[in-house]
Amino acid sequence: MKYVSRVPRPPLDGLIDDLYYLEGASPYARLTLPPTPSALLVVNLGAPFRIRAGTGIETAEYADGCVVTMPTRAFEFGYPPETRSVGVHFKPWGPASFLPMPAAELCDRPVTVEQVWGRPAVAELRDRLATAAGPQEMLTLLEEELMRRLRETAGLGLVRRTSGVISAAGGAVAIGDLSVAAGVSSTHLAQRFKEIVGVTPKRLARIHRFTATVFGIDPAGPIDWGDLAAGAGYFDQAHFGHDFRAFTGLTPTRYIEVRRRFLREHPGHVLDSWPLPAD
Repeated sequence: MKYVSRVPRPPLDGLIDDLYYLEGASPYARLTLPPTPSALLVVNLGAPFRIRAGTGIETAEYADGCVVTMPTRAFEFGYPPETRSVGVHFKPWGPASFLPMPAAELCDRPVTVEQVWGRPAVAELRDRLATAAGPQEMLTLLEEELMRRLRETAGLGLVRRTSGVISAAGGAVAIGDLSVAAGVSSTHLAQRFKEIVGVTPKRLARIHRFTATVFGIDPAGPIDWGDLAAGAGYFDQAHFGHDFRAFTGLTPTRYIEVRRRFLREHPGHVLDSWPLPAD
């Protein structure tokens, strides 16, 4: 697969980790994406893809693309034989400045880009992207569209500062201390987070802690799950295992088996960091 990315210019860089272009055949027809402290926008330029937002939920098809605010559970993406798209990896608070609704309304409920920006605007954007000279020009067009749609968001500064503290601590923070440091009530802080991020500070901290722990695992080497759970600040290994199943749908040992399968079958692949084979 071909993957090209870059960080956008200010002020977008305060909301977005990177803009990217993706083209080619997926290593697997279906990939599972466990939750991370980030959000996603995809403008699709190829055949439709499919998303299942959790077990027990029907798979939905997305032709124009999708918007996913920060997830709290694993999503399954089903790819066509050849995929082509441009997209945005947002910081947790990033999508709020481009959405017409509170982020909480989209929590674990992916929507099409048309539902957010409207069919005529998205059709025009897709046409311009499809006729661009190459990936860098496509990313420039996407960046310009985002700059045009950027709007002021009440409470963004508060959420951004508090999220930074949570991130710096790897999620190991006392939520009560956060509201005191911010000079607001815990209820007010939670409400702002739900409006802008889609989840409460406590949930965001859990996802940060889980992600930091799992990214620290070397799937190719031996793993002491008890030491890993203790080092991440979990009360016990059972608590760690509960979070693992809640976020990925897998036990820790099954997760490692699937990660090792990806490493074995597609060494050095551009997607080999977080997606898991689901087929």
